[in-house]
Amino acid sequence: MLDLVVRNARLPDGRGPVDIAISGDRIAEIGANLAADARREIDAGGRLASPPFVDPHFHMDATLSLGLPRLNRSGTLLEGIALWGELKPQLTREAVIERALRYCDLAVAQGLLSIRSHVDVCDDRLLAVEALLEVRRQVADHIDLQLVAFPQDGLYRSPNAEANLERALDMGVDVIGGIPHFERTMEDGAASVKRLCAIAAERGLPVDLHCDESDDPMSRHIETLAAEATRLGLGSRVVASHVTSMHSMDNYYATKLIALIAESGMSVVPNPLINITLQGRQDSYPRRRGLTRIAELRAAGVNVAFGQDCTMDPWYPLGSADMLEVAHMAVHAAPMTSREAMAWAFDAVTVNGAAAMGLPDPRLRKGGPASLVVLQARDPIEAVRLKATRLCVIRKGRVIAETPPRRARLAVEGRPATVDPADYAPVAEDTDLRTAAE
Repeated sequence: MLDLVVRNARLPDGRGPVDIAISGDRIAEIGANLAADARREIDAGGRLASPPFVDPHFHMDATLSLGLPRLNRSGTLLEGIALWGELKPQLTREAVIERALRYCDLAVAQGLLSIRSHVDVCDDRLLAVEALLEVRRQVADHIDLQLVAFPQDGLYRSPNAEANLERALDMGVDVIGGIPHFERTMEDGAASVKRLCAIAAERGLPVDLHCDESDDPMSRHIETLAAEATRLGLGSRVVASHVTSMHSMDNYYATKLIALIAESGMSVVPNPLINITLQGRQDSYPRRRGLTRIAELRAAGVNVAFGQDCTMDPWYPLGSADMLEVAHMAVHAAPMTSREAMAWAFDAVTVNGAAAMGLPDPRLRKGGPASLVVLQARDPIEAVRLKATRLCVIRKGRVIAETPPRRARLAVEGRPATVDPADYAPVAEDTDLRTAAE
């Protein structure tokens, strides 16, 4: 007997309705009208079943600390970093664990089951590292949590950063981080990129750098990172996060740079919610949006995935662990409103994020991992449009979260009794909208 069957589901590639049969932690079969007995059946009702959501860029050591010790009044990246510097001496291991676990509970409810979190190593106590290693242990049955040793104050700007980074890696942190644009000089920034990539090559670890999170078009550490990734053969083990300076670069240089990034095999992770609120703060008008060149990177074949980055911390007063909100904002801010691009935005918070984190392919297939989310939407575009309710979250064959469908009950005579936000069929790409309205 099977453990679970999800019936009448649609898949992100358009197949459906199909049944998804689960045995243990693997998908045993996918097909229409499967004759299968199971201990439990879930009727998806023609809704979308997708891989779980993935966040390849987050800061869990700071999450839910909004207002401690004060608020970021300017809304800038630099004030956020200064605020975090004020908060660090006040941190306790217990408080970091408690806030991180609360965030993980929210993430599971949102179907977010893989997270890469940067953790500051510039505190000589490595208190946040110890705390998040404990969180990783506690949430292992529900979330794949990767940790990045992140010298927030700069590898060379902070006196003990490199030694602390090595200590954190020895303690079991998974990934090497950095922030070259926050070093004192461009030369120090480039040197930090080379040193961090050398450590990654020596240890056989991935490297994920905050890279050129700036409005300055001359912040070009991504070029050094791409060159080192190619020279050392690091390839897909490399992630460049943010890369917002590209929105200010001249087109000739950007064309050269994008080719180097593609050649290297690295991933790029923009963080739409944070990039569009932190960047452009010194602009009057026209005001820059702060997102990197998503369409051009995609066209060059670069793996692009979206990150949440922050939730209620010194840098961002909002956030809800909702990767569909991240995709929804990217569609607006990029902008990218073709049906192909909107469907791709869904990939950017699922399969592309898994690739950036070096995780196995999470797509739903026979023999694949039995981790999935049933959404109150018919297809990926509708899921992004509605930021769809997560009806059921399944991790390794076990149901770990359920939410009732969202419906509004009307009290208007002559109208339907209830309204389901997903009850509006998508329009085909070649459909005349006026005809559809009639």
